[in-house]
Amino acid sequence: MNKPHTSCNPGTVYLVGSGPGDPELLTLKAARLVGAADVIVYDHLGAEGVLDLARPDAEKIYAGKEASNHALPQEEINVLLVRLAKQGKRVVRLKGGDPFIFGRGGEEIETLAENGVPFEVVPGVTAASGCGSYAGIPLTHRDHAQICVFATGHLKDGSVNLDWKALARPGQTVVFYMGIGGVSEICSQLMSNGLPANHPAAVIQHGTSRRQRVLTSDLGSLPEAVAASGIKPPALIIIGTVVSMQKRLAWFKP
Repeated sequence: MNKPHTSCNPGTVYLVGSGPGDPELLTLKAARLVGAADVIVYDHLGAEGVLDLARPDAEKIYAGKEASNHALPQEEINVLLVRLAKQGKRVVRLKGGDPFIFGRGGEEIETLAENGVPFEVVPGVTAASGCGSYAGIPLTHRDHAQICVFATGHLKDGSVNLDWKALARPGQTVVFYMGIGGVSEICSQLMSNGLPANHPAAVIQHGTSRRQRVLTSDLGSLPEAVAASGIKPPALIIIGTVVSMQKRLAWFKP
């Protein structure tokens, strides 16, 4: 069997962003590295279709992290990457979206650096831009938003303790990652800090994939709408007047 032509070096860990769901959004470099890897450590997000690019003999290790259901704790993943690299293997750590945007990539390469393991980071299309594009919601627009903010709806201690006054400023788009479990708190806090109840809001589930669902609403009605729709993670929340453009700009028909 011919080995692939690659610069993927043994004993190196590659943190590869696989994008938000559509495997065709993978970068050329990411596809090359996946095809050359000895081992792929992958999450439950972004792996569908991408793993088809792997060598038939590549080892695949599932390390998916879902809400309150971690196949491997983060600390164990960090140690696993070090161990595999020190065995001289070409390791791809495949992560949904972009490794450095709420992907814990920084935590993983901290451990690699501490242990003297060579690594590279390959950016991916992050969920905010990918899901917004496929849903027909531009994150910035001259008539609506001159600022775009990414926030996480789930902090390390399980709380949703954010700078709500800054997030409730007009003229901006706010995208909440991992926020479905805290959607009631998010909407309540934004309204308490100045945004009106009719401020547009949307939820995108399984963005960019064949299972994509887009729910448009407003801050006052969004929690009830999410509950009625049965939407569960993975899903992204977008808050801002750019959401009002969704019905006119939607192009993706999964």
